[in-house]
Amino acid sequence: MAISLTEDIRSVTDLKRNAQKILDHLHKTGRPVILTKNGKADAVLLDARTFEKHLKASNLARLLAPAEEDVAAGRESEMGKFLEEFKHAHGIPSKGYPKSKGGHR
Repeated sequence: MAISLTEDIRSVTDLKRNAQKILDHLHKTGRPVILTKNGKADAVLLDARTFEKHLKASNLARLLAPAEEDVAAGRESEMGKFLEEFKHAHGIPSKGYPKSKGGHR
């Protein structure tokens, strides 16, 4: 989604005068609109779906950051070992789960 310099950069004054037209364009193209004030970028206007999508991605990245730091620092273990340690720490028996017929739990 490349920004169009001629269509997606608008002044705050233009937004005040043509709000509905700019919002229609934003929804039609799916691209953000950069609002300028005194000739400099001041704000970015996004449609609600795009904003939610970016917010979810940002939240996921924030949740994954500590795990990525652990991997970078060498604090990692094999999945089987981790699961055994987790089960032991939480008093979960390692064996004895009934196997389902469909292969899923």
